Amino acid sequence: MAIERIARQTKQKESIREALKHCEEFISAQDLHRKLEDDGLHIGLATVYRQLNALADAGSADTIRLGGQQMFRLCGDDEHHHHLVCTNCGRTVEIEPPSEAWVRKTAAKYGFTVSSHTVEVFGLCPDCQRALG
Repeated sequence: MAIERIARQTKQKESIREALKHCEEFISAQDLHRKLEDDGLHIGLATVYRQLNALADAGSADTIRLGGQQMFRLCGDDEHHHHLVCTNCGRTVEIEPPSEAWVRKTAAKYGFTVSSHTVEVFGLCPDCQRALG
């Protein structure tokens, strides 16, 4: 039974990773779960959450909070990166971060040391600006 459970978890994990690979924007666990169900894969929502958080903990997926929800996106590469995120449609663009020197200088100004940092810039993409305009 343990081997069957491991095989099932591996198949589910791969299914979740594959579905996430086809999402260009950040997606919530609930929306990804719905997409998997629509594709005929019966998997528990708790399993989707667990696997998405495991991917994020391993550095294989990015995670942000948007509209009160935790959102996920498969990382395109292993390099440290940051995002512009549209708060209306979820469109995401990877951006160049501020320099490490700026990050450390700003932290030092307030007596902090830097152990890690994340920069996410939220606003409206050009299409949403026009549509809401």
